[in-house]
Amino acid sequence: MDLSVVIPLYNEEENIRELQKKLTETLSKLPIDYEIIYVDDGSTDNTLKYLEEIQRKDPHVVVLSFRRNFGQTAAFAAGFDFARGDVVITMDGDLQNDPEDIPKFLEAIKDADLVSGWRKKRKDPFLSRRLPSMIANWLIGKVTGVRIHDYGCSLKAYRREVIKNLKLYGEMHRFIPALASWYGVKIKEIEVKHHPRYKGKSKYGIGRTIKVLLDLVTVKFLHSFSTKPIQFFGPIGVLFMFFGTVIVGYLVFLKIFKGISIGGRPLLLGGFFSVLIGLNFIGMGLLGEMIVRVYHETQKKPIYILKKILGPGD
Repeated sequence: MDLSVVIPLYNEEENIRELQKKLTETLSKLPIDYEIIYVDDGSTDNTLKYLEEIQRKDPHVVVLSFRRNFGQTAAFAAGFDFARGDVVITMDGDLQNDPEDIPKFLEAIKDADLVSGWRKKRKDPFLSRRLPSMIANWLIGKVTGVRIHDYGCSLKAYRREVIKNLKLYGEMHRFIPALASWYGVKIKEIEVKHHPRYKGKSKYGIGRTIKVLLDLVTVKFLHSFSTKPIQFFGPIGVLFMFFGTVIVGYLVFLKIFKGISIGGRPLLLGGFFSVLIGLNFIGMGLLGEMIVRVYHETQKKPIYILKKILGPGD
């Protein structure tokens, strides 16, 4: 298989037929073997019904259906798990990404490992979508050191060996270029078309930004301190312990050399609490973060559960 196109869908019944038509028009002209993997992320409308109809008519289509809504990251992870192509291209199912850009990605990835789309002329509301995205892109680039213009663009292309090594959870799909960079991959960015939403309503609001920022903290920690976590928690703990020790030492000095009573002074409690907080940063913080990482990367709890698989061999 040359190409796998992975598309997460959640309540996109109004767009799915037009999306399939545009994809087929583009992909059928290419001299390659391809598959289209639709991941139904627990839709509550007729999305799955229409996907089943499409799959019966087109042997290139594979349908993965979740038992409930697990989120876009889980949908991408499922698509990556089942993808058979040497190149994997991801895109949204709302027709804001243009399937006609796919040949550009296939050309660009010939001398790269990962190609990211840049919606330079984005057709979204400024305050609710574009402004938060601009801030997030700047912040992610600053924190991770991987500077691309548009982390939020789902239209990306990956070599198979890149996505098969990734462990995704939370909202990590938007950080894939940063995660992949740790493996030393070559990243390229190209401009892509962006259209106003064809039909239906956007599933993403400004509240999603908070989740992204929290996952950015996780990404930074795993990037810089996953093999040396004591260097992250240690300085914070040492700082608290230093101030606590100075405070307690000062009070002990007053008691011994000045004869001043210190038992009822709030500063004494502050000193002891500062020492305890320092110890907690060094101990509990380190232990907790490492447990979380091991928990996710060993996949003891799956991030998605399939209800149905439709495609070659099912």
